Amino acid sequence: MTDARAVAEVAHLLGDRSRAAMCLAMLDGGRWTVTELAAEAAVGKAAASEHVTRLAAGGLVATEREGRCTYVSLAGPHVAELLEALATLGEPAPVRSLNAARSRERLAAARTCYDHLAGRLGVAVSDAMLDRRLLHRRGGIGVTARGRDWFAGLGDDLDAEAGRRTFVRDCVDLTERRPHLAGHVGAVLCGRFVEEGWVRRPDRSRALLVTPSGERALRDLLGIAPAAL
Repeated sequence: MTDARAVAEVAHLLGDRSRAAMCLAMLDGGRWTVTELAAEAAVGKAAASEHVTRLAAGGLVATEREGRCTYVSLAGPHVAELLEALATLGEPAPVRSLNAARSRERLAAARTCYDHLAGRLGVAVSDAMLDRRLLHRRGGIGVTARGRDWFAGLGDDLDAEAGRRTFVRDCVDLTERRPHLAGHVGAVLCGRFVEEGWVRRPDRSRALLVTPSGERALRDLLGIAPAAL
């Protein structure tokens, strides 16, 4: 039975705009300093530190001390899944500047959702893998034998380091409102894209740029044309 108090506590933590802004920033899957989170949430460092303490106590973030710096990250993929699910319920904030419009378009085209591909890129990859029968949706999303061979051809053993995490699942994309690939398999795929240099992150945001080699890989491996992105 779901504990109503636990739900209320999480809702209270994320109901604060500053804490929500910090958590959304950490959807990039990286580690942030308190100073960086303070800038992201437009609050002072002391206030940011207090927010981090409360988020850590609530199990939403993890902290790690290295020398004089404290690094903060989401507590795990389960928190990222929660944040993405909540974000799909609300209306996007109005765009009030050209820079904001450009930033939103970059995120809509290609981005990370914690540790997997999202945006038009993520949805296109998921669709292409289904079309090529690398994935199936028989009683839920799954990887076919052909799909395992495809990953092996890229140098990835899907059973290695799978751990207790959900092996593969759909994640409703925040901007496309359609599923992209998540779970352990989604993380492996995203890691391959990064390692091969098929995508790169131009700044600290979650936005990704597909490189020329990435365009070739998408076309050769999955039949995805750059125009689809």
